[in-house]
Amino acid sequence: MRQLRAFLAVASHRHFRRAADALHLTQPAVSRLIADLEAELDVRLFDRSTREVVPTEAGRYLEQAASRVLDELDGVLAQVRTQSDPLRGRVRMAAVPTLSAGLVPACIAHCATAHPAIEILLRDQSQAQVLDAVRGGEVDFGLTVEPATPEEFDVETILRDPFSVVCRADHRFATKRHVTWKALEHESLILLDHASGSRRLIDTAFTTRNIPVRVTLEVGHPHTAFRMVEAGLGVTVTPALSLDALRPGLVAVNLSPELYREVTLIRRRARSLSPPAQTVWNAFRDMALTLA
Repeated sequence: MRQLRAFLAVASHRHFRRAADALHLTQPAVSRLIADLEAELDVRLFDRSTREVVPTEAGRYLEQAASRVLDELDGVLAQVRTQSDPLRGRVRMAAVPTLSAGLVPACIAHCATAHPAIEILLRDQSQAQVLDAVRGGEVDFGLTVEPATPEEFDVETILRDPFSVVCRADHRFATKRHVTWKALEHESLILLDHASGSRRLIDTAFTTRNIPVRVTLEVGHPHTAFRMVEAGLGVTVTPALSLDALRPGLVAVNLSPELYREVTLIRRRARSLSPPAQTVWNAFRDMALTLA
């Protein structure tokens, strides 16, 4: 690199001393760099006279090519340097739908205000897709419901999000302070499908209590489940972070005993985050503490 930059300076100034001044080097140091480069390439790069230094044909070709390549390399290095700035850069993340609609918007809005030079790219994906994206290095980190295989990732739990029953205001549950899991045995249940990390927890809650259930509809997002409940097709079990989407006519009731899902930040095991990604990771942790 030093040889090429010295070569370009001499080719531009057509003079060793002026090139040395521009590089803040001594003239002998520049002469040595050019001599080393010519020796390494085994070709003469300059025709020298007492008045000027003129590139040879090989030197003219190298001047054009090296100038282009070094300009591109300088751009690459500048981009890499921005990744060392914790308040500047691009961060790629993935989040499951129930969190993309709940926790994520507030955090991205906070980062946009507090750290405007950080660009956040979000993937709204199923639990399995988020895990795959983190595992494959497609994103810097993910926001999930406690992964089924935590040994694959470095995991930080940032929030415990309780489940509730959502029903219509004219349903018998609507006036209760809480509903037991057993009381759901004869209800038509509208649940998130098995791509959701929450579904595994809900199924386990029924199975460990030996409660038979009737799942009449499976959907991909809590908003869809709420619309189905509005239509009188049943009730749904949903995490609290999704309740902001409730419209008038729907009621959320606490479940007893209480069941939580753990909201976790995950990254590849033993892989450090870039400084801007760490800034966003910390912002999610702080936002979760605020919500809690």
